[in-house]
Amino acid sequence: MKIVKVEAFSLRDKGEGKPHWVSHFKVPHANEILIRLTTDEGIEGFGLATSYTSNEPLIHVLKTGLSEMILGADPLTPERLYHSLFSLTWQRASAEKGWTKEALVRLSAATDIACWDIIGKAAKMPLYKLFGGWRDEVPYYVTCAYYQDGKGIPELRDEMYKLLDQGHTRFKAKVGGLSLGEDIERLEAIREVIGDRDLMVDVNRAWDLRTATQAVRMLEPIKPRWLEEPLRWTDDRHETTLLAQRTHIPITGGESEMTLEGCRAFIDERAISVLQFDVTMFGGFTGGRKLAALCELNHVDVAPHHDAYIHAHIVAGSPAGLIVESFPDPSRDPLQAELFENPPITRNGTLKLNDEPGLGLMLSDRALEKFGTQIM
Repeated sequence: MKIVKVEAFSLRDKGEGKPHWVSHFKVPHANEILIRLTTDEGIEGFGLATSYTSNEPLIHVLKTGLSEMILGADPLTPERLYHSLFSLTWQRASAEKGWTKEALVRLSAATDIACWDIIGKAAKMPLYKLFGGWRDEVPYYVTCAYYQDGKGIPELRDEMYKLLDQGHTRFKAKVGGLSLGEDIERLEAIREVIGDRDLMVDVNRAWDLRTATQAVRMLEPIKPRWLEEPLRWTDDRHETTLLAQRTHIPITGGESEMTLEGCRAFIDERAISVLQFDVTMFGGFTGGRKLAALCELNHVDVAPHHDAYIHAHIVAGSPAGLIVESFPDPSRDPLQAELFENPPITRNGTLKLNDEPGLGLMLSDRALEKFGTQIM
């Protein structure tokens, strides 16, 4: 089998509403590259590359030769194709073409996901079964409580009541953008609304070790299920290990890494209880499966970042799989709401995977026209 056609779309949404801020940056409403591959046997597969920075470096790579390296490749050999693309990050040819490491990492991941989609379709099996078939339903949580202009405690309460009315049962709140006392007040308000349901806390790497140490003491009465990315990026692996020794609250991280090796270091240093890699940002399914196996052997849970319908296959396929992240608010993530004609069913806090082969997802032509600009 050979890849005979490569298509790519830049998926963007300007977002007309109030920006969604985390501790120190604004998250995009939609900012992904979609890669669609077609084989000589007529099988199509797609993958996504997520980026919180500009898509332009990825578009440049695609337009200046990467697609030529994908054409003619065998999609049934994802290890070989992924390595050939990822290895460009240390080759002179990339510098000559002006290809950045981040762009290559993202696009190698998207291409890998598309290959696995083809593999599942060729095998006539959904990927979660090919990945081990541990279960066909996975829990999900809702990421919420972003900082927005005019959003005080009353508006935060209203948001949580709305999510409860929609039937959601687990929640992750943003902190780190205000003083520690103000953030604790916000979390106390959320806890009062949701009762004893799961509440996760996400700092987005905003605190120093002194602040984080104070925070874990103040958080204990709120009983968070986990504390996510609490430390600033400069020394977060070492400091996360130190923080984990100072609290019983599980510490999570991994989404801000760019490589599998970076995630491995978190596990090796026993810094985290839950790993949150993102196969649309690095590694693809080829890398994600390796990390899931490593987590299982090291008694670390897997709770991937973003793109619930893609990551559900990793979580459902492995005994280490814990939960997926969901964004049901279209003003935060319109792609989750509109990109697929047949999204998995979510009910009572669980996501039921589709039994269609591959990713089991059908792209919406309407959404591609609305959000997409075809690159090639």
